[in-house]
Amino acid sequence: MSVLVVGMSHRSAPVTVLEKVSLDSAAQDATVAKLMACPSLSEAMIVSTCNRLEIYVVTTSFNTGVAEVVDVLHEVSGVDIDVLRSHLYVRYADAAAEHMLVVTSGLDSMVVGEQQIIGQVRTSYQQACTQGSAGPFLHSLAQCALHTGKRVHSETDIDDAGASMVSFAFDEALGDQTLEGKTAMVLGAGVMASLAATHLGRMGVAKLILANRTRSRAEILAEHSREANVPADVVDFDRRAEALAHVDIVVSATGADTFTVTPENIPKHRNLVLIDLSMPRDIDDQVGELPNVNLVNIERLHRARKEATMQTDALDIVAQELDAYTSAQRVRDVVPAVAALRRQASELVELELARLTQRTPLMSENEREEVTRTVRRVVDKLLHTPTVKVKELAARSGTVSYESALQELFGLETEPAARKTNA
Repeated sequence: MSVLVVGMSHRSAPVTVLEKVSLDSAAQDATVAKLMACPSLSEAMIVSTCNRLEIYVVTTSFNTGVAEVVDVLHEVSGVDIDVLRSHLYVRYADAAAEHMLVVTSGLDSMVVGEQQIIGQVRTSYQQACTQGSAGPFLHSLAQCALHTGKRVHSETDIDDAGASMVSFAFDEALGDQTLEGKTAMVLGAGVMASLAATHLGRMGVAKLILANRTRSRAEILAEHSREANVPADVVDFDRRAEALAHVDIVVSATGADTFTVTPENIPKHRNLVLIDLSMPRDIDDQVGELPNVNLVNIERLHRARKEATMQTDALDIVAQELDAYTSAQRVRDVVPAVAALRRQASELVELELARLTQRTPLMSENEREEVTRTVRRVVDKLLHTPTVKVKELAARSGTVSYESALQELFGLETEPAARKTNA
């Protein structure tokens, strides 16, 4: 049995598809119940946010498990199976474990390092525990992921990554320009858009215009801006092009499946600064070729500045925790075999002692007890080394040959084979 994750995120699917597969708490419970009823699945946990849906299960079969999860997701979301398959990603066994650690650490988020995801994973795990769908596999994996996330946030500077990306984008796009007296439009209302709106306010922008596919979320962001004494208006998302004639700077962070700004939308003879903070891109690259337009996007930012050290440190922590987790899992997997070996040895000892009793009726009780202790000591000593070594072998990655396995398990030192010579 192994852990399997079938997921969809801002990296693999457009917002329109993510919205259709998104599950609230009640829908998660109902979906988990359907998953637990599948023949090959024994544990289940769902992480559902505005930017991702991930279903973690424990399955006896990779292919069957994937098929069952996709069928359930199709049933609860109503999204066509072919559409689902075109946007879903799958991870299995150690790769599934690594994925959960990376996600929980904030390394796979739209805003790298955002802390909200660790709370969302914790809530999903608690919900699975309450529903009884989290067993030994998901218990150990979720706890390892949460521990890893805490380490990454406390031992690295990853928390500053999102804010630093936004501030660097503005520095790259504006240079020494001031925003005083200017109007900015923010497309989107997620974490990155919120960071951008906050940063614009701090830079002294005179007014914000906000647009989002779900207008109510833009209204909330506008209210927060007004509370910070930054005037803000909301326009319908499908009327965003009209607002371009009245703004000086545009920030787009929606992750939409179509471009939010195209060359046809740009007003003639108007200077515009556009910042695209989405992956995949929100703003058509051809916009940047127009006169009087300065376009900065994530790709250009990565060329200008790589936060390699920060993410490398975080990934080092993930690698350490993943190694400890997978080693512990492999050791746990061999425990039943070790127990079975010792049980069989004990049964053989009892059978042979009973046979000895039948064949030696004149043996005294003291002699019989001494023989019994001797036989059991010999068996225990024979089994001690392989019991310890098999756990050590399991904890180490890689494979071993039968010869080396026997040598390792029983602590044998063999002489090299004699070299053949011609007669």
